[in-house]
Amino acid sequence: MNVFAWIYRQYTQKIQVRLTLYFLFILLPLVAISLFSNVRSRDVLLEQTAERTKAGLNSSMDYIDLTLQNVVEISTLVATDPNILKLSEQIGTILTPQAVMNFVDILKQFTNVTSINHMVSQMSIYHARSQTLVSSINGVKHIMDPDQLAWLRKLAIDNGSGITFSLPEEATGIGKLTAGNILGTDSISLIRATGINNLDRQPDLLIVTIDRNKLLNLIRSLLPSPQAQIYLYTNKEELVTGTGSATPNPLTVHELDPDYFSVKSDSRYYKWSLVMLQPMEELYAGTNPIRFYTYLIILISVLLAFGISWIVYSGIASPVQRLYHGMRGVGSGKFNIQIENKRKDEFGYLTKAFNQMVTDQKHLIENFYEQRLRLTDTELKFLQSQINPHFLYNTLDSIYWAAKNYEADEISEMVLNLSKFFRLSLNKGRDTFTVEETVAHLHYYVRVQQLRFLDKFSVRYEVQEETKQVPILKLLLQPLVENAILHGLEQKPKDGLLVISSRLEGDLLELTVEDNGIGMPADRVAYVQEELERISGDGELEMSFASESVQDLYALRNVMSRLKMLYGPEANLTIESKEGEGTKTTVVLPLERCVAQLNLYNKKPPALQIGEENRA
Repeated sequence: MNVFAWIYRQYTQKIQVRLTLYFLFILLPLVAISLFSNVRSRDVLLEQTAERTKAGLNSSMDYIDLTLQNVVEISTLVATDPNILKLSEQIGTILTPQAVMNFVDILKQFTNVTSINHMVSQMSIYHARSQTLVSSINGVKHIMDPDQLAWLRKLAIDNGSGITFSLPEEATGIGKLTAGNILGTDSISLIRATGINNLDRQPDLLIVTIDRNKLLNLIRSLLPSPQAQIYLYTNKEELVTGTGSATPNPLTVHELDPDYFSVKSDSRYYKWSLVMLQPMEELYAGTNPIRFYTYLIILISVLLAFGISWIVYSGIASPVQRLYHGMRGVGSGKFNIQIENKRKDEFGYLTKAFNQMVTDQKHLIENFYEQRLRLTDTELKFLQSQINPHFLYNTLDSIYWAAKNYEADEISEMVLNLSKFFRLSLNKGRDTFTVEETVAHLHYYVRVQQLRFLDKFSVRYEVQEETKQVPILKLLLQPLVENAILHGLEQKPKDGLLVISSRLEGDLLELTVEDNGIGMPADRVAYVQEELERISGDGELEMSFASESVQDLYALRNVMSRLKMLYGPEANLTIESKEGEGTKTTVVLPLERCVAQLNLYNKKPPALQIGEENRA
C-alpha cells in the first residue's frame, strides 16, 4: 500500500512524472496492438501448421489402415487355403522326406504371396505336432525352447479365430517373448490360427511379418524438419515404430512439455495412432525476428517517451519548478533569492517579474521594519503598564490582611520582599531577565503570599541548568503564579504545593507553573482554552486593547497577547486542570526569538544582586 501512495504522491507533485505517464499512455494502444498482432500471428501459424500436419497424418494413417486390412485379408486367405491345410495335416510328429516336401510346397505359396505385397517381408507357419517353424526367409526350424513352445501354444488357444499383433522386443520390453525372438527379426508380426473354420484343428499358427522399415520410411516422409519426430502406436499405446527414443511418451508430451508442438491422428478401423512432435522454437523460427523487432520498437518508443518528456519538462516545467522553489524561499523569509534568467520568452518575463517583486518586497520590509518595531515596543510597554497597578492593589491587600492577623517579624519580612520585587519590576532600564533571575524575582512575590497565607503552601523550583541563562520577558510568569496562588492554593486548607519549572524541548523553552490546589471544572477549562485559542488566532497587535474592558481571565489574556506579539506564532500558552487535583499552566517560547529579543533591546542583563542593601 505504501508503494501506491508513493506513486500517487509523485504523480500529483511532479510535472515530469505526469508528462512521462501521458506519453506512455499515448504509446499504450500502439504497444497493445503490436503485442496482440505478434501473439495472434503465432497462434495463426500454429493453427495452420496443425491443420496441414493433421491432414498429412490422416492421409498416412488411412494408408496404414488399408495396409493392415490387406495383410489381415491375406492372412485369412492363407489360413483357410485348403491346399495349405491339406499339406499341413499330412505332416506328422516326425519330419519325413514327404513332410519336408510338403513344407517346401507351402513355402512356394508363401513366396507367391510376399511377392505381390511389398509390405509383407515374410510369412511363416508353426506346425504344432512336429514343433517346426517354416519361414519364407529362414526355411525350416525345429523349436526346442520349452518357453517358446508354450508361448506359441497359448497364442493358438487364446486367439481362436482372432488375430494378434506381436511387436518388437524393444517395444514390449527386454526379456519378453515375441514373434521377432523366434523368427530372428525386429519387425511387426500378425499371428492367427490356421484352419479357423475347422473345430478339430491343430494349434498351428500363421505368422505374417510386416516390414517395419517400410512403415518407418512411409511415416518419416511426413517430417517437416530434421528436429521433428514421428511415432506409430497400436490401439493399446504400444510403440510400433518411430524416429526417436519415445521418452517421454509422445502421446502426452504436449501436456508435459510446452516446448513441443504435437499433432495426433487415429486410424478409423484399427485405432492405431500416428503422433508427430516438433520443437516450438523450430516452428517459430520464422516469426522470431518479427517478434524481436516488435519488442525493439516498443523499447525505443518507451525510451523516446522518457526523452521527449524530459525535453518538454526542461523547456516548460523546469522554469515553473524554479519559480515554485523561489516562492517557497520568499515565503520562509529569504528575500535575497534571485532566479537565474537567460530566457526571452514568456517564462523569461515571469522570472524577471518575480526577481523584481522580491527586490521590491525586500526594500519595503527594510523601510518599514524599524517603524513596526517601535509600534510593537509601544504596545508591549502599554501591556506591561497594565500589570503593575493590578499587582500593586493585590499586594497591598495582602499586607493589610497580614498586618491584621500578625504583628512584628512577618510584616517586616513581607515588606522587605515586596520592596525587592518592586525595585526590579519598576526598573525602566531592563525589559528582559534570564530564567534564573526570573525565578529569583518570583520568589520575592511567592514569599509575600506565603506569609499572607500562614505558610499553608510550599514552593519548589525545578530549573534545568541549560535554561538558566535564557532571556525572557520581565514579569512573564508573575500573573500565572498569582493565579495559581489566589485561585488554586488559597482555598486549600493545608499541604499546598507550587512548582515552578523550566526545561528545553528541542529548540523550544518550556516554562511551567503547577499547583495542587482546587483545580477547575471541565467546562471552565474548556472555556479558558477556547478564549486563549481565540486570542491566539486573532493575529493582530491590537487584540489586547480590544479586550481591555473584559475583566474575566485578565492575567491570561494579557500574557497570551504579549507572547504572540513578542515571540511570534510559535509561542503558546496552555492550561491543564482537574477539579480537586490542581492546575498546570505551560508557556512555550522559541529559543531563537528569545535571543532575538535580547539583541533587539541591545542590553545584556547584569547579575541580579540580592542582599541586605536592597531592603526597603
